[in-house]
Amino acid sequence: MSETATLYRMVMPGHTCPYGLKAKDLLTRSGYDVEDHPLASRAETDAFKRQHEVSTTPQIFIGGKRIGGYDDLRRLLGKRVADPKATSYRPVAALFATTALLAFAAAYAVTGKLVTVRTIEWFISFSMVVLALLKLQNVATFSTMFLNYDLLAKRWVPYSYLYPFAEVTAGLLMVAGVLTWLSVPLALFIGSVGAASVFKAVYIEKRELRCACVGGTSNVPLGFVSLTENLMMIAMALWMGFAQWSMT
Repeated sequence: MSETATLYRMVMPGHTCPYGLKAKDLLTRSGYDVEDHPLASRAETDAFKRQHEVSTTPQIFIGGKRIGGYDDLRRLLGKRVADPKATSYRPVAALFATTALLAFAAAYAVTGKLVTVRTIEWFISFSMVVLALLKLQNVATFSTMFLNYDLLAKRWVPYSYLYPFAEVTAGLLMVAGVLTWLSVPLALFIGSVGAASVFKAVYIEKRELRCACVGGTSNVPLGFVSLTENLMMIAMALWMGFAQWSMT
């Protein structure tokens, strides 16, 4: 016979608590019979909080004992609870995996082959565009984080606002393979300054900073990822510059 869990969660006309839904789903998938108690108004929710001396909902009870909220339930069931302040490379891994698959898809659509020279070129240029997009979501926040380590931005603050626009411009031109005279020096310049800035901050000064490479709100540590981003831009600029030169 399945054990019964009692769940109290907000289900109001204008708001259904997402953590309440997650808790109910997790309990059901873990084999519990869920005795669901929706709290249908703010007054009912506040009264429940006062009665049980808690500050949040949902609240889960198992065997007459209060377990707590959704995170407490995950801990009880031996599941990982994410730390919002912990550093993580997951955003970058997801980004590069997606741009790699996008490059494969584009190459196959155009040439019928997955791996070509253009696949590599598109992977780098797609990555530049998506990385710039993440920065452009909130340029001011990106700028604040960027100013912690970029050598040029520290001397000329407007560069911290211009950087995402320069990166997306270079990336889009490289995707299209046009205006190489502009995309190559642009990518080479911002990539070189960025690589030098990251190397100085991380490997010489040994500073522990968050990377602005995926926007200004990430917990990606500054170091290998940002250095890789800049080295990719440099490599792409040199490659396209060489290809253009060899055709002339």
